[in-house]
Amino acid sequence: MSRTETMGLTKRGMLQSSSCNHPMDHSESLKRDGLMSNGAAAKVRGSLERKKSKSFKEGESYSSWLITEAPGSIAAVRREQVAAQQALRKLKIAHYGRSKSTLNNYSNSKVVPLTHPQPYPQRCSFLTPTSDPVYVAYHDEEWGVPVHDDKTLFELLILSGAQVGSDWTSTLRKRHDFRNAFMEFEAEAVAKLTEKEMNAISIEHKIEMSKVRGVVENAKKIVEIKKDFGSLEKYIWGFVNHKPISTNYKLGHKIPVKTSKSECISKDMVRRGFRFVGPTVVHSFMQAAGLTNDHLLTCYRHLPCTLLTTNP
Repeated sequence: MSRTETMGLTKRGMLQSSSCNHPMDHSESLKRDGLMSNGAAAKVRGSLERKKSKSFKEGESYSSWLITEAPGSIAAVRREQVAAQQALRKLKIAHYGRSKSTLNNYSNSKVVPLTHPQPYPQRCSFLTPTSDPVYVAYHDEEWGVPVHDDKTLFELLILSGAQVGSDWTSTLRKRHDFRNAFMEFEAEAVAKLTEKEMNAISIEHKIEMSKVRGVVENAKKIVEIKKDFGSLEKYIWGFVNHKPISTNYKLGHKIPVKTSKSECISKDMVRRGFRFVGPTVVHSFMQAAGLTNDHLLTCYRHLPCTLLTTNP
């Protein structure tokens, strides 16, 4: 075989090797054919080994790596699709409102668009990943939802006063005790509690005696309110013309602890003999009972609470 034929075969072999084999195999071929020195071959092997360790697994061909691991590959796109589907399965339909009467003109179910694959809704900034689930549930299901039931209004008024000097999470955890202690907040029954019964409630449910007395006194005033206005609901909601106040706060620190409206309501309630009803407590009560919607504009609950009907 002539030298020209030999070189032709060598070139064809090099082309086949470069198109079908791993680059490292190609360097070995050049070394065998005498076209690369031992030192040069060693440098090539070292360089390719480093590249290999960073890009694809041991024993895996370069072409296989491109198919299964490279960004933009079919497998990579498929993994992203599967991850998105799993995230969507975790999405929950938010529950809005507290009673059928407040939901007549608004749907309970909110379908999350496929273009918004976030597994968790955005809430008010005062809630954090470490917030107590009880407090989160209160924010999601009650805070800012209009309340027109007298017993629930009485309960929220008492809880708003009870959390002074404490916090909402601790107060919400004792909610069941308050309900048991004060006859499910039936104002007429609570107003008739005797001194002995109040003392027993304080001991059994570990509620300060001053707060127990305050609840009983407020129950008596609610009974009087019902005689004058027909219901506690009509009295309370009359201050906002029976329409919730919808605010547009973008930042949590912008939400006030009291307003001119809460000061007005507080002043009238104090005049009537209510206890633990300062402007700050009254504003907290207004937020809890939905007289004002102080959810941040970025919170997923702002719009639903704005759309809820105001009629009982």
